[in-house]
Amino acid sequence: MPPLRRLAYLALVLGFAQVVFGAVVRITGSGMGCGDNWPDCLGSITPVNTSPGLLIEISHRYGALALSLSVLALIVAAFLTRRTSGVGGRGGVLRPAVLAGVLVLAAAIFGAITVKMELHPFIVVIHLAIAMALLAVIVVALVRAGGLGAGKVSAGSAPRTFRAARIAVGLTFTALVLGALTANVRGAPLACQGFPWCRATEGGSTPIIIHVTHRIIAFAVLGHLIGMAIGSHKRKEPPTIRTAFGAVSRVTGSSRESYCSSY
Repeated sequence: MPPLRRLAYLALVLGFAQVVFGAVVRITGSGMGCGDNWPDCLGSITPVNTSPGLLIEISHRYGALALSLSVLALIVAAFLTRRTSGVGGRGGVLRPAVLAGVLVLAAAIFGAITVKMELHPFIVVIHLAIAMALLAVIVVALVRAGGLGAGKVSAGSAPRTFRAARIAVGLTFTALVLGALTANVRGAPLACQGFPWCRATEGGSTPIIIHVTHRIIAFAVLGHLIGMAIGSHKRKEPPTIRTAFGAVSRVTGSSRESYCSSY
């Protein structure tokens, strides 16, 4: 399935870039760079205004369009080849591709709601949650198309790791949502100062609970991934699986160190 694999890789790269650029939009305060207009920007899809906030926000929208087109192309390609083994039916590429299309539509709708409600914190969090779910579904489609080394791993070769990976996905998604809440709920970013425990606290109980819970879940993710990496090596599972978990554990550990250095 090389064509499907290439399309899935394209969608994954564009999806990852879109998530990163979405973070740039938030960090630079460019979320309202196009005012409350959507999908146009100040009444035009090619505005002449060149303010930094506008350029960042409209570039994010252009990226969303490119991602939507790539997912649409993946759906069409999977549908046209649905009778090919590994494409249609349970465990095939078509189902996650269609789900990715639904999530793209949902992300666009909540992107519009985010703008219309002038960056309401909880709408922003939902928008991010949908974006991360979309990224995960694209990864599923790519793996089913034989990407990311999946073609070198036989089905059912690592059942314990497969079950543990599901838990890892749930923990990671929870950590991401709590991270978004920490960043967007008033008072939560600085509610717990110091690391790994709170040497000083500010704000009410809700921001502190959100912040501390985010830290606990983040450490649970790290510990779980390290345990999976150790377990996969002990069970002598396929090299692709062991390499993947080793890399993910190192990346997660590095992100925790970066978080620690901010305090």
